[in-house]
Order: sequence, then structure tokens, then C-alpha cells
Amino acid sequence: MVTVLDTVSGADAQPARPRHPEKQKNADTPMKRKPAWIRVKAPGSPVYRETQDVVRSNKLVTVCEEAGCPNIGECWSKKHASFMILGDTCTRACAFCNVRTGMPGPVDPDEPKGIGEAVAAMGLDHVVITSVDRDDLDDGGARHFADVIHAIRTRAPDTTVEVLTPDFLRKDGALEIVVKARPDVFNHNLETVPSNYLKVRPGARYFHSIRLLQRAKELDPTIFTKSGIMVGLGEERNEVLQLMDDLRSADVDFLTIGQYLQPTRKHHPVVDYITPEDFKAYEQIAYAKGFLKVSASPLTRSSHHAGEDFRDLKAARLARDGNTPQG
Repeated sequence: MVTVLDTVSGADAQPARPRHPEKQKNADTPMKRKPAWIRVKAPGSPVYRETQDVVRSNKLVTVCEEAGCPNIGECWSKKHASFMILGDTCTRACAFCNVRTGMPGPVDPDEPKGIGEAVAAMGLDHVVITSVDRDDLDDGGARHFADVIHAIRTRAPDTTVEVLTPDFLRKDGALEIVVKARPDVFNHNLETVPSNYLKVRPGARYFHSIRLLQRAKELDPTIFTKSGIMVGLGEERNEVLQLMDDLRSADVDFLTIGQYLQPTRKHHPVVDYITPEDFKAYEQIAYAKGFLKVSASPLTRSSHHAGEDFRDLKAARLARDGNTPQG
């Protein structure tokens, strides 16, 4: 069984501290009722409880919980989760994100070793490593990403590694450090269309993120590149199609598209719930534009089914290059 594990090691949650001090200054925004196709069963299977016990007993902080992922019941019931490194506090305050914002604590130097040992002990086939934004660090946390990758390679050499990184804005040389560590998949999410950036992702720059993905492939042509967006934030259909073209111009291999869900009344409201039929149409268009892999559905998230998706990516590249029969 492929397990995708994304966690934060060595950081205790602090529920008494406000999760979003900046967002609490904003007026409450209404929360639309979810349609039937977006609802999921409440978690509670025995395997879910086992995974929860592992998380609690090891004092791990998971992006599954911090970001309020709707797939937590399914993933934890399959012993899937996601490693979030560099702490549980982000230096940015994106309007869609449920991760705590503020000034992060110091980086845990033992975290890479701990993650490497955990991956080896659990016998994982594929692991996803993500992080909060660390604008306070000179390299944005790039060296820590590399150290985690090296630790996994040392302790679990057969495990494939996917990284979901920040944008490393104004951190010269940071991307090069991560790519040199040779992850199998380099993922950086655009999150939304460029017209939404000022209100949804104000600390980021759309074309910087496009260039980051393009540069990763230039540095290592063998690496798979991946990006994801949320829809339902007020974007126009033609903007999503242009975003697809921008990603293909950067030679990105894999696109994920999921429904934005408003975490709390302090966050950006859901403007629209996109129908499953519209998601299917986006998927078909994206494949026609040349992506090797597309995952588009209301509950799609970047790390959901990442191990299975990686196998599909490899097969699609082989088929494209004529090394194996199509289909």
C-alpha cells in the first residue's frame, strides 16, 4: 500500500494562541451551504483512530489537520497523511489558508533525521514533504528541504520523494538547493488565477511562481513538475484556461484543480461551487493542452493520492516518449 505522509515533527500545537491574528481583524464573511457532491463522511474508522494515535503520540502536526483538508477521513483511514516541515506557523496570511500565521519559532535541526527514520520505519513507497512559508529565513527553508530529502534517501532509498514548496520569493539560490537534492516531484501551487492574487494571495507573485516551476525543469529535465489551483474564488473560465497555457509554457507535467472551501468566517468566501461536470470539462481540456497527468474534482487536493498519481506520471511519460504502449 502506498502511503503519503506529510507531517510536522517536534512542534506542539498551541490552541490557546489565536490561529490567525491578522485575519481576525477582518469582518466575518458568510459561508455558503455545501452542495451534496462536496460533502464527506465524518472520520472515525479504526484505522483512522490508529493514524490519529500515531500523530498524537509523536507530537506531530499534520497539514491534513492544520489546513482543514476534507479528505482527512479517507486518507487517515488508509494511513495516508502529509509531512509539513519547518514548524506550524506561516509568515504569510493568505485569505484562503487555515494554517496559523505569525512569527515562526526556530527550525528544528533534528527534524530531517526524525522524518527519515519515520519514513523508513513505516516502509513508505512515496512521501510528500510540504512546509509553511518561512520568509524570515535567508533561504526560505530551502536547505532544510534538502536535508529532509537527503535523510529520506539515506534511511529509505527506495522511497520516492515529492516536495510541495513555497515560492522562495526574493531568496536567490533557494530553488537550486532543493532541486540539487533530487526530489522525484517538484510541486509548487499557483493556488488561483492572477487576477485574484492581490486579495487571495497578496504575498506572492503569479509570474514568479510560473518562472519557479519553469526553472525547476530547466535545472533538472528529469524531474516531474506539478502545480495546483482552487476554483470557486470568483475566477472566470477563460482565466483558468489561460493559467493552463501558462503552466504548459513552463513545461509543467501535472495539474490539480480542486474546489475552494472556506475554512472559517474570517477567510475569503466561496463565490461559486463548481459542478462535477465542470471539473470533468477542465480535466479534458487540460489533457488536450498536453499535461501528462490531471486531477480535477471538487475534493482534489495536491497531496491526495500522490503515490498513485506518481506512478501514473511515470507511465504517461514513458508512453509519450514511445518507451511503452499507450493505455
